[in-house]
Amino acid sequence: MQSSVIKHTHLGVYGVVMRNNEILLIKKARGPHTGKWDLPGGRIEFGEEPYAALLREIEEETGIVNCSGMIRIALSYNLIYPYAEDTLEELHHIGITYNVDMPNDHELRVGGDGQDSLGACWIAIEDSKHKVTPFISLLFELDSEI
Repeated sequence: MQSSVIKHTHLGVYGVVMRNNEILLIKKARGPHTGKWDLPGGRIEFGEEPYAALLREIEEETGIVNCSGMIRIALSYNLIYPYAEDTLEELHHIGITYNVDMPNDHELRVGGDGQDSLGACWIAIEDSKHKVTPFISLLFELDSEI
């Protein structure tokens, strides 16, 4: 008897935050990519505006508040990949990324949020291409094609 594939769809918003030659990333605390680097962001809650979800997620995962700079949609993408190792699960991840400008006077929450993030860190672009989620790999791939 063949078991059916469990399928999940995830819609999220993510912030691409740059300074000099660095990108702000968070270390994933759970899920299939635990321990890998990812953009701050996540799921849009029911009834929540995408912009509000982005600001909430950035604050939860990095501790940064008052992202009052220019926020604009940079990319939306579709990605389907195996979700769990021991079961037949697929995740259809739909992400909307925003280029985010931040105030200079911020302090990162380096210890994480106790849920999704093990901590936030500024990482040099050339060093950030290792141990990243498929989402980040896709962004680097698309960015190099532009």
